[in-house]
Amino acid sequence: MSKGKNQHVVPHDGNWAIRGAGNEKTTKVVETQKEAIQIAREISINQQSELFIHGRNGQIRERNTYGEDHYPPKG
Repeated sequence: MSKGKNQHVVPHDGNWAIRGAGNEKTTKVVETQKEAIQIAREISINQQSELFIHGRNGQIRERNTYGEDHYPPKG
């Protein structure tokens, strides 16, 4: 389970935004998705949370876990 807020990279008025899960305000807005992913990845690693990358259509296209991922389960 993640410790911090999951981070989302989402389209934002022709740019890309990083937004913490459940937050109405964006953390940061940048011009490229690549830059947004780099910033959000650093936040997710620091907070041991998940990173959700959305496409231009708003749908999740990629998901990465930077916290304790119990898959595959021990045993």
